[in-house]
Amino acid sequence: MTGAPQHETSPEHPAPTDQIRRVRRFNRTVTERVGVLHDHYLGRSRPVGEARLLWEIGGRPQDVRRLRERLGLDSGYLSRLLRSLETDGLVVVEPKPRDRRVRTVRLTSAGRAERSVLDARSDELAGSLLQPLNSAQRARLVAAMAEVDRLLTAATVAVDVVDPDHPDARWCLESYFAELQEAFDTGFEPGRSLLPDAGELRPPKGLFLVARLYGDPVGCAGLKLPHGAAAEVKRMWVAPDARGLGLARRFLAELESEAARHGHDTLRLDTNKALASAIGLYRSAGFREVPAFNDEPYAHHWFEKRITLPAAAE
Repeated sequence: MTGAPQHETSPEHPAPTDQIRRVRRFNRTVTERVGVLHDHYLGRSRPVGEARLLWEIGGRPQDVRRLRERLGLDSGYLSRLLRSLETDGLVVVEPKPRDRRVRTVRLTSAGRAERSVLDARSDELAGSLLQPLNSAQRARLVAAMAEVDRLLTAATVAVDVVDPDHPDARWCLESYFAELQEAFDTGFEPGRSLLPDAGELRPPKGLFLVARLYGDPVGCAGLKLPHGAAAEVKRMWVAPDARGLGLARRFLAELESEAARHGHDTLRLDTNKALASAIGLYRSAGFREVPAFNDEPYAHHWFEKRITLPAAAE
C-alpha cells in the first residue's frame, strides 16, 4: 500500500541565472530591512546569531547536537555562540543527567528575560515592516512571506537512502501504519498486508528513502526492483506536519529515476480508496489505473507508469 498527499511540486532542473539574481536581490533586501547586518541586533548587545539561539532554546533544555542540526550550524561556531551566551549568564550548558555524553543547554532566568525583550522588539520590527503598507499590501506581503517560508522549508528537506531497519525508517513506517489504521474503514493490520521484507528494500533488490527536516524524519518511500518485472513503489508516506512541501512528488521523481537507472521501464503501485489525495497525486504524476497486479487485501486501485530509460540503459 502506498499513500501520500497531493499538490506536491519540486524543481527538476538547475535554476536559470535570472532566478538566481532575483533570489540574491531578495536576500539583500531582507537582510537590510530586518537588521541582521548589525552586531547589535534589535538594539541589543549581541549579533543575530546569538539572538536566534536564545529564541530557539526556548523554555526547555535542548540537546546541543540536535540544536546544531536544526539550525544548520557548524559545531565550532555553535560552541562559540554558546560560550558567549554562557559568559553573559544567559544559558547553562551541562551534560544530560541520564547520558553524560550528551550536552544540553537551557536558558537561565536572565536568558528568559532577554528572550522576552527580543520577542517584544521582534514584534515591533514586524510591525514597522507592515505599517507603511495599506491593508491590501499587508495581506499580499504576509501571504508572500508564508509562501517563501514554505518553499524554503521544502528546500531544507534532505532525502537519503537508508537501511529499512534504521530507526528513522522504522519510526516512519510505524507512524504510517498508525495513520492507515485510522484512515481505512476496515482498519489496518500489517500482518495481513503484502509488506515487502527488509531484504526486498535493500540493494540490489530495492532501496528505501527517508526524508529528514532539521535532522528529524518526516517521510519515507520504498522501491522494489525485482529482476524481470516492473519496479514497484512501496510504503510512501509523508508526516502530516511536512505535507505541502512537495515531498511526495519528490519521492516519486527520485524512485522513478532509480527504477530507470536500474533498467526498469515500468513503475507500479497500489493504494486504498480512502487515500483520495494520493490517488490524485498519482494521476497528476502520469500514472494510469490498471487491472490488479497483486493480491494486496487493502488495495482498491492499481497504477502503473511507463518511464524513460537513460540512454545507456536502452
